[in-house]
Amino acid sequence: MEISVQMYSVREALAHDVQGTVGRLVELGLTHAEPYQLLEYRDELVRAREQFPIDFPSAHQSFLGDVDFPAVLEAAQAVGVQYLIDPFWNPADWTDAGKLRALAETLNQRAAAAAEAGIRVGYHNHHFELASRLEGRTALEVFAEELDPQVVLEVDTYWAAVGGADVPALLGALGDRVQLVHLKDGDLSQDASAQLPLGSGKMPLAETLRAASGVHYGVIEFDDYAGDMFEGIAASLTHLRQTA
Repeated sequence: MEISVQMYSVREALAHDVQGTVGRLVELGLTHAEPYQLLEYRDELVRAREQFPIDFPSAHQSFLGDVDFPAVLEAAQAVGVQYLIDPFWNPADWTDAGKLRALAETLNQRAAAAAEAGIRVGYHNHHFELASRLEGRTALEVFAEELDPQVVLEVDTYWAAVGGADVPALLGALGDRVQLVHLKDGDLSQDASAQLPLGSGKMPLAETLRAASGVHYGVIEFDDYAGDMFEGIAASLTHLRQTA
């Protein structure tokens, strides 16, 4: 598993200085990062790839709704993205099997268009996709069954646990569909400010990492953190290196 970091974690620093922020991530020893709002940051990310020894193999960008998808694909190609991930969809739809299957069909259609550009698309969960039960399974598992084989999932392991999932079992059930995971820790509440560096919270991290051993990218993320964000990322990276 290659280690990356979700750049949403350092959004406050990015808002002031994209290149300086990328430089700080590189100084921590990171060679991969996962940008968000790909269309907004396209040009800065292209510049960062030219200046620093870092790449952006995955990125978050909403594309399942009303969006100029060719423009999204162009930005992804320019930045060097391999996995284009939609990070969020209406929680209410995850309680309705019909709407969920329609969403899966939309993602499958996007996947066909993205494949022509050499890009795989996917979806990233929060807690509600796991908290919702449909047909005796989690809504995320129902959704996954409807997806074309080329569509991937990026499982946010922390939010899956908050949603009530047995994360190692979930990763096993979803199998090769999961090409990326978000790695974070905390008290397993919905309070994002209670998140902590990896290894210092309640996540079953060792078991999760074993279950995710075949995943291509493990992405460190903090939705929020009470301490210094770069120190939190550094502590998480150190923990992963010690447990690898």
